[in-house]
Amino acid sequence: MRKLKEGEITTELFGFLTSALNRLVAEVHPKAMPVILTTPADCRHWLTAPIGEALQVQRPLPDDQLELIEDFA
Repeated sequence: MRKLKEGEITTELFGFLTSALNRLVAEVHPKAMPVILTTPADCRHWLTAPIGEALQVQRPLPDDQLELIEDFA
């Protein structure tokens, strides 16, 4: 529940974890990039480890694992 001007409402919300920029993302966004987990081990670590250990996956994706597509429409 969330209280707004119109009173209490129920809504679906989401969030995502960000990290420092890698070189490619820095070209298009000045502040942060989403954390992208690429292995089953990282996913398990994020979901099961104590928070101090889980946050070790909060890192930028290596430049060579991301492709910038300027116009895909």
